[in-house]
Amino acid sequence: MTNVYDYAATLANGEEVSLSEYKGQPMVIVNTASKCGFTPQFQELQELYDEYKDQGLVVLGFPCGQFSNQEFDDVNETMEFCQLNYGVSFPMFQKIDVKGESAHPLFKHLVSEKKGLLTEDIKWNFTKFLVDPDGQVVKRYAPQSSPKKIEDDLLKYI
Repeated sequence: MTNVYDYAATLANGEEVSLSEYKGQPMVIVNTASKCGFTPQFQELQELYDEYKDQGLVVLGFPCGQFSNQEFDDVNETMEFCQLNYGVSFPMFQKIDVKGESAHPLFKHLVSEKKGLLTEDIKWNFTKFLVDPDGQVVKRYAPQSSPKKIEDDLLKYI
């Protein structure tokens, strides 16, 4: 049975990482954008990470420019923006596509496991997925959903 541990992605620093490195940990996987109306969600994602990282939580941010080109082209600009404005310390990855034929395989898997309200595809920046410690996608949250809404569901896996 396929799960998120079967995928790898490239961190912002260029290091390829297998998601199996996070085996046994609950994850919040989110497609991000630095110039979006939902960008302030970085603060709540960071707060969630700070609150529960010692209990195993990992937040994984995947910058994407597919929605109105709201992400910097240079990953270093993205990282600088996230760290300076929101203190982001959770793992951030290279800019990827999250929908369509060019979508990263991880996001193809995520959307196949948890469909959106009107479409299977990612509709906008800051679509969030909760993954249990066994690597199974357990819930999908809409872009406008506050990361704080994830907390009650997350507590089941900590």
